[in-house]
Amino acid sequence: MAKVAVIMGSKNDFDAVRPAVDILKSFGVETEVRVISAHRTPDLAHDFAKGAKEAGIEVFICAAGKAAHLGGVIAAYTPLPVIGLPIKSSTMDGLDSLLSMVQMPAGIPVACVAINGALNAGLLAVQILAVKYPELMTKFEKYKADMAEKIRRDDEQLQKEL
Repeated sequence: MAKVAVIMGSKNDFDAVRPAVDILKSFGVETEVRVISAHRTPDLAHDFAKGAKEAGIEVFICAAGKAAHLGGVIAAYTPLPVIGLPIKSSTMDGLDSLLSMVQMPAGIPVACVAINGALNAGLLAVQILAVKYPELMTKFEKYKADMAEKIRRDDEQLQKEL
């Protein structure tokens, strides 16, 4: 089955990352969650990224705040897709993290979701994996249909209230 590595630069980021882990698990995606810092444990980041493909990891979600180099460092060492999840920090409300992630040099792509956009990071990982795993595509299509149905019901309820 599909496997996603969710890594963060600090354990303090886990509350912001949790929605990605939860949505991945709800889709039945195996999830490895780690604290690995691009700056404080660069050798670990290197080794983890280099060994990821052999470990069965197919997509990375890299959450980081401030300088937010984690996604770029991982992307430099692996051919696997990397999704950057900028974490809101006290410095610039996460704008610093967002800009670090989207300004990657040519040849080292890191997809990027919104600041603290963990749910979308998890969903994007599912979409990437769904290209290979038909059962994930089916689940994702149902997820989207359920969202649309909820909006239709909400609209219907609002119209009755008005």
